[in-house]
Amino acid sequence: MNTNAIPDALLLLAPGCPHCPAVLESLSGLLKEGVIGRLETVNVTVHPERAAELGVRTVPWTRVGPFELEGVQTPAELRRWAEQADSLDGMADYFFQMLTSGRRARVEEMARQEPPRLRALVRLMERPDTSMAVRLGIGAVLEELSGSGLAETMIPDLGALTRNGDVLTRADACHFLSLIGGQKVVPWLRACLDDDNKEVREIAAEALEELEQK
Repeated sequence: MNTNAIPDALLLLAPGCPHCPAVLESLSGLLKEGVIGRLETVNVTVHPERAAELGVRTVPWTRVGPFELEGVQTPAELRRWAEQADSLDGMADYFFQMLTSGRRARVEEMARQEPPRLRALVRLMERPDTSMAVRLGIGAVLEELSGSGLAETMIPDLGALTRNGDVLTRADACHFLSLIGGQKVVPWLRACLDDDNKEVREIAAEALEELEQK
């Protein structure tokens, strides 16, 4: 593992919490192994301002690298998040969890912090276990970010997916490009006008028409 990619961890706990000691023990083990670089622990009964600052309402609450995790986490789960903290696949796993648990706002927040993280949403589109609900969540995130320019980092990856063999993926890629908007998506959408699938062609045509009107 690259030393620069080793994440730090933060644990918020409280006396009487039945799960906090196990999470603390697991994180301490990862610290000793060098899987995490630093472990900060905060007793929220002594420092409630830290919980308020982070918007934490329940403990244990853990942050490993960029990943915020609520509730009990097994040693294997904590290790997995730590080892994936610096990877796009890890971010895709986290976004999948956020979108399936109704925490779309967290995805938007992380995207605004570091727009390149949005490329992880494209990874989700390529996964066979990505449900329609997750795809709708991706669309909702892009609608929220529309006009900000933040999602332009996704354009090359989405453009590549417009040539994917799966019809649903090609259609979604066209739709998401239309939500991002701007002149950078135009060449990709124009290429979709020659797609073998009627629905893909129609999505591309409608998107180009809307862009011309804007």
